[in-house]
Amino acid sequence: MSENRDTRRYPRNLQGVLQLAVEAGSASEGPAPVEQMSEERKAWLREALADVCKGQMDEVEQMKQCLTILNKEEASDRETSEEEDRDEDESDERESAFELLSELCENLDNARDLMTLGGLDLCVSRYLSHARSGLRWHAAEVIASCAQNMPQVQVHLLGIGALPKLLQLTDSDPHPTVRVKALYAVSCLVREQEAGLQAFLSHDGFSVLMRGMQSQNEKLRTKSAFLLLNLLTSHPEHKAAVVSMGMVEQLVAVLRTPHSPFHEHVLGALCCLVEDFPQGIKDCRNPALGLEELLRQRAKELQGREENQEELDFCHRLRSLCFRGGKQSDDNGMDR
Repeated sequence: MSENRDTRRYPRNLQGVLQLAVEAGSASEGPAPVEQMSEERKAWLREALADVCKGQMDEVEQMKQCLTILNKEEASDRETSEEEDRDEDESDERESAFELLSELCENLDNARDLMTLGGLDLCVSRYLSHARSGLRWHAAEVIASCAQNMPQVQVHLLGIGALPKLLQLTDSDPHPTVRVKALYAVSCLVREQEAGLQAFLSHDGFSVLMRGMQSQNEKLRTKSAFLLLNLLTSHPEHKAAVVSMGMVEQLVAVLRTPHSPFHEHVLGALCCLVEDFPQGIKDCRNPALGLEELLRQRAKELQGREENQEELDFCHRLRSLCFRGGKQSDDNGMDR
C-alpha cells in the first residue's frame, strides 16, 4: 500500500518552489509521461505561491512605512550644521528607515516599486541636501542600491537631476562618508549606462575623479581611481578629452604621493591613456615629469612583493609602452 503513496517532501520556501519547477520542467522533456499533480501537491503549491506574493506585498508595505517616516516634516530639518555635529551620534528613525530601504532595494522589483512610490524623488529633492550628514549618505546609498543594473531606474534618476547633485557631494561635502557613498551612486549611474556617461562628461566628472584621487580620504582616492580606470577601459574613445585636460600630469603627481594600494589603479589608467594614443605617450615622455625614473624606482620597490604583482605589471607595461628599453635589465638584474 505504501508503494502508491506520494512520500515526497515538499519545499517550504521560494527557493524550493523554484527547484521543484526546474525539476518538473526537466522531467517533462524526457520520454516518460508526466504524472498528474496530486491534490496534496496542488494545495501546497497554492499555499507556497500565496506566501511568496504576501511576502512581496509585505515588503511594499514596509517601503511605504519608511516613506511615511521620511516624509515627516520635523524641526530637526532646520537645525544648523553646528547642532548637527553635536547630535550626530543620536539615533534617528529616518536613518533606520533608509537602512531598511537599502536592504529591501537589493531586490530589483522593490527598487522599481520605490521609484514608483516617489522614494527616489524624495531622496534627490530633500535628503541629498539635508543638514544631517547621516541622512545625506543614507540617501546616496539608497540611490546606489536602486540604480545598480536597473536601466529604468537609472534613466529616472538622471531625469530628475540626481547626477550633478551626487557629483557635487563627491567633490565638496565636508563629511567623508557622504563623499564615498555619493561616488558609489555616481558609479552606479554611469557604468554601462550611455546616458549617464554623457551626463557625467557634461558635468566635468573626470575632474571630480581627479580631485577625489588627490583627497586625504583613502576610500575616496581608491574608488575614484578605480572608476577612472573602469571608464577609460570601457570607453577608450574619451581618452583624447581626458589627456587634453592634463590628466597625465595629474596622475603622475598622484604617483609621487606616499605609496598606497590605489596607485595600482592610477598606473592602470595611465596605461589606458597611452595605449594606441600618441599624445598620451608624448605627455608621459615629458622630461619635466621624470616618469621613466619614477617607474624604474617603483618597480624596484615592488619587486618580489606578491600582493603588489598587478601594480608591478602595470609599471612594466607603462615603461614598455612609453620608453624604449623598458623591459631591459640593468647591471643589478632588475627590470628597467
